[in-house]
Amino acid sequence: MTRLERSVDVLVVGGGPAGLSAAAELAASGAGHVELLEREREAGGMPRHCLHGGFGGRDTGRGPATGPRGGMTGPAFAQGCVAAAIGAGVTLRTHVSVTGWDGPRTVETTGPAGLERITARAVVLATGARERPRSARLVPGSRPAGVYTTGALQRAVHVHGQRIGTRAVVIGNEPVGHAAADTLRTAGLEIVAMVTDQPATPLSALVRARSGFPLLTGTTVTGLTGRTRLSGVELRHDDGRTTTLRCDTVVFTGDFVPEHELARRGGLVLDPGTRGPAYDSGYRTSRSGVFAVGNLLHAAESARVAAAEGRAVTAPVLRFLAGQDRPADRQVPLEVDSPLLWVAPNRVAPEAALPLGGRFVLGTGRRLPRPHLVVSQDGRELHRQRLLLPALPGRPLHLGAGWLERIDPHGAPVRITAL
Repeated sequence: MTRLERSVDVLVVGGGPAGLSAAAELAASGAGHVELLEREREAGGMPRHCLHGGFGGRDTGRGPATGPRGGMTGPAFAQGCVAAAIGAGVTLRTHVSVTGWDGPRTVETTGPAGLERITARAVVLATGARERPRSARLVPGSRPAGVYTTGALQRAVHVHGQRIGTRAVVIGNEPVGHAAADTLRTAGLEIVAMVTDQPATPLSALVRARSGFPLLTGTTVTGLTGRTRLSGVELRHDDGRTTTLRCDTVVFTGDFVPEHELARRGGLVLDPGTRGPAYDSGYRTSRSGVFAVGNLLHAAESARVAAAEGRAVTAPVLRFLAGQDRPADRQVPLEVDSPLLWVAPNRVAPEAALPLGGRFVLGTGRRLPRPHLVVSQDGRELHRQRLLLPALPGRPLHLGAGWLERIDPHGAPVRITAL
């Protein structure tokens, strides 16, 4: 089948907050023909399915809809992002999937118009992140109906108006877990319990009191029961006790991973910690002219942060289009020691621009009470910073960037340790 050949100045792949904000800012800044591709039928990303409030930010418009947490609801935020992109002159194409690469900055697509091959002077990847499903978490059992991730639950309830069930268990105590609980309440379900493998903290009692349902800490899911429909969730507590919670619905929340399939197919270097593309503070990936932003880089930040990263990629892309991009010849990798999981950006150079907000973002695999973050290279300490609050899994940690000028560009990888 013949593919239509086209060229654009900037191609943005992904129509969530990061991609829409990047496209809008680039088009408004004179980047030329900016085209955005979104595989869903509507652009806006996950905020489209989040009816709670708390959304908002620059260049997204101010929708009238508000939620119980204040600020815009997710759909209003998403609509504002779409309107800003269209208003800036972005060519927005939905229901178009990028299926592969046919050159350094040439992608192959399929959509309502058929097969296309699009070549761009610069490409911005903004494909976002997803929650790992039950199968990827290696939870044993049959495959009954009633098993969801947060995203699948929100689409079923808010987009398709489906009947979910009657009694639900939520796996995960991160903010997204409480968003899932809100959705379950909206759908009329009783929440049997929220389950987390993390230990109890001084805030656990407050969470229990505010949520109105049991919070089971130090508890692991060991299996699901039921054949055609879920009938229970099997648990093991940290003291060795086992139990089964009767329910017909379970929602696995958190545990986000980047949607990196397109980056991987393109041969981009992936960071082993974030599992997204390796990148520097200018959002450059390992391929010249291919940039990446948003939760593809470090899942999962808020829609506001993703949109800010989308706007921040404008300057590096414009420099590249103008032939003024001078990435450092020697970029030093950043590496972390356990229990830290990843750092972003994960490539640095002494003369590079500061990352967004003048700080690096890190993730941890377990709770750390007010740790010291120590940055070192070749056994030489570059920086030490004490966090004022505990570091928690699923919550971003922030490290100041004032130590960049002390890096030896010819030295070993920079290491970040939590003490």
